[in-house]
Amino acid sequence: MKVRESEEMYLETIYILKKASHNVHAVDVANELGYAKSSVSRAVNLLLTKGYIDIDKSGVISLSDSGLSKAKDIYERHDIITKLLVSFGADQVLAEDNACRIEHVISKELFDIIKKYVEQK
Repeated sequence: MKVRESEEMYLETIYILKKASHNVHAVDVANELGYAKSSVSRAVNLLLTKGYIDIDKSGVISLSDSGLSKAKDIYERHDIITKLLVSFGADQVLAEDNACRIEHVISKELFDIIKKYVEQK
């Protein structure tokens, strides 16, 4: 997995967990993704260094403004691509699994076309 893809995956996961619970810790991200805590710790430190997240004294992760913006964009790509694949006849699980892969490699131009198409339906 490329660095950008993994950053996006972590940001999206943090965003989704934050929507469900206000207090997200690295262990929550590890549990959600099924990854080792050490792998998540490295990724969280990278996101912190890049300014995408903040971590308070108790270990609660929050998204910075730039992290939140990026996470929302990623989540939107995932949601729109999932809807498109479901409209083609894929079941929800298959659509979501593939949307996870597609969202990281699709160009902005093609995504904008797909978004327009899905929103017109």
